[in-house]
Amino acid sequence: FAQFSLELHPDKTRLIEFGRYAIERRQERGEGKPETFQFLGFTHICATTQAGRFKLKRVTSKKRMRAKLRQLNIELRRRMHLPIPEQGVWLGAVVRGHLAYFAVPDNGEAIASFRREVTRLWFLALRRRSQRHSLTWQRMARIVERWLPPVRILHPWPEQRFAAITQGKSPVR
Repeated sequence: FAQFSLELHPDKTRLIEFGRYAIERRQERGEGKPETFQFLGFTHICATTQAGRFKLKRVTSKKRMRAKLRQLNIELRRRMHLPIPEQGVWLGAVVRGHLAYFAVPDNGEAIASFRREVTRLWFLALRRRSQRHSLTWQRMARIVERWLPPVRILHPWPEQRFAAITQGKSPVR
């Protein structure tokens, strides 16, 4: 890298202890939990199952979520005076896209939080349309139920995803 005058950023390039034995090894040395890292919009965490086995936990990066909600708020303000069905179609697509990427196992709390914040921002934008707002949370709940998809995990656990069994002829040997 030196010959090209390139440098690696110390926060973005470092070795960390991570994986199946990281928790045990750090406990033996008297150190705390293994470090986390952020990659592709997720914070990757060393965790354990209820049975005590290692699992990789992926949670939406807080920095990424805040940035998306900030963008969304600006766009909601721009679209504030459009009819509610137009806003609903657009926001439904935004939430569906978020779920399509981030609805992985162990991330249910983060995607529920995203939908809840989208609802709150939409509610505030709709109430700003008039000085005499008549929008209550009960009415907003009906609007949200109509236009935003429900939160649910869409992606299977890795062992289920890779355990594909195909139908048909067996391969020629």
